[in-house]
Amino acid sequence: MSYEPIFALFWERVKQSIQDKTFAKLTLAKTIGDTEIKNVYVRPVLLENDMMKMSVIARYKTEEIESFHSLEDTYPVLFSYMNNPFLSALLFTTENDVVFKLNKKRAGSITEQAPTFKSASDVILEMKEKGI
Repeated sequence: MSYEPIFALFWERVKQSIQDKTFAKLTLAKTIGDTEIKNVYVRPVLLENDMMKMSVIARYKTEEIESFHSLEDTYPVLFSYMNNPFLSALLFTTENDVVFKLNKKRAGSITEQAPTFKSASDVILEMKEKGI
């Protein structure tokens, strides 16, 4: 069974948290084996024209590579990292932490935990302030 439908549900939670202005941070973690890439961090950024993009920072052993994508274009970028090499994605919001995990059989699951962050990301707060 493919984990894509479960990851798509997880992505809907990401989009909803941005819309609800509760998004704090998104991280891909827990790699398979010792890999060059260590983490992927995702956060919203506001451009000069108050247009929001998603900053995707891939952190490797020796460097960091940042790329910018629309919210919709961020999904395939993150999906390409799942199971190659990452096994989990963590969405931190002010309401709860949402965790997408792949088990040994590569079946996806989503769990929720109490929130780690008390406030949304700075960009989300700025967007709320500007009414974006």
